[in-house]
Amino acid sequence: MLERHHLAIIHAVDKHGTLTEAANALHLTQSALSHGIKKLEVYLGAPVWQKDGRRLRLTQAGQGLLNLANRVLPQFEHSEQVIQQIAQGLRGALRIGMECHPCYQWLLKVVSPFLQQFPDVDVDVRQAFQFGGLGALLGYDIDMLITPDPLFQKGLEYLPVFEYEHVLVVPKSHFVAEKAFVQPQDLRYDVLITYPVESSRLDVFSQFLTPAGASVKRHRTIETTEIMLQMVSAGRGVAALPKWLVEQHQKDLAIVPVRLGKKGIFKNIHLGFRAGETRPEYQNAFIEMAKQTDHLM
Repeated sequence: MLERHHLAIIHAVDKHGTLTEAANALHLTQSALSHGIKKLEVYLGAPVWQKDGRRLRLTQAGQGLLNLANRVLPQFEHSEQVIQQIAQGLRGALRIGMECHPCYQWLLKVVSPFLQQFPDVDVDVRQAFQFGGLGALLGYDIDMLITPDPLFQKGLEYLPVFEYEHVLVVPKSHFVAEKAFVQPQDLRYDVLITYPVESSRLDVFSQFLTPAGASVKRHRTIETTEIMLQMVSAGRGVAALPKWLVEQHQKDLAIVPVRLGKKGIFKNIHLGFRAGETRPEYQNAFIEMAKQTDHLM
């Protein structure tokens, strides 16, 4: 059977010209090299080289093997390097699932330095899941789930990486803009703008309005953060967003963050993983970078 080491021998003999030099280059004994080629010649039914004085000359069959070696050996070497890099956590793909619309802005702060440190690791961010983020994680469709609302269940583990305050965003002209905090009943005449998520999963409802038995004049949804903030700035409604995100847009828009209730609503961005798995080095590096985003926001 033709094997890789046969091609390596043919390549070395052609390069160095003698069995001795070829054997030295391959770290083999001359007898081991000769024995390997003799077995190949028996298998092929044709000689692969002829002696020409002290040097060796490839036969037509040997030349054919050399052409194959020149094509295949570099591919072997490249594949070995890639596999070694994957094993060392230096190459691969990080598939991230998102269950948090405003988390994209936070994620950009992590992805940028990550891509610089790991140029051979691709990052794929997904938000649409057939069976939800948890299903995608447990089904191995993603490697990591970013969520502010972890659902703890068997087979999963979560790591909090970034704490933030969830606030009400109002236009500067709003009557609560100067208040230290807003009460649920203060919003009864307002249009509340949120992301297109079930109300039960929105903190402004589940932790603020619903427990107080309060409601808003109207609830509408917008998918993009920028348009949502433009609408608030124009006096078309109010929104509930992470405070760090609001502060990033305050210099350009007439908006003000106001605490939700006297105690406020404080959240964490969590990274979710399959429990018990050995993570590649680049995934561990991503986690460490995620933990260090406080000073960037």
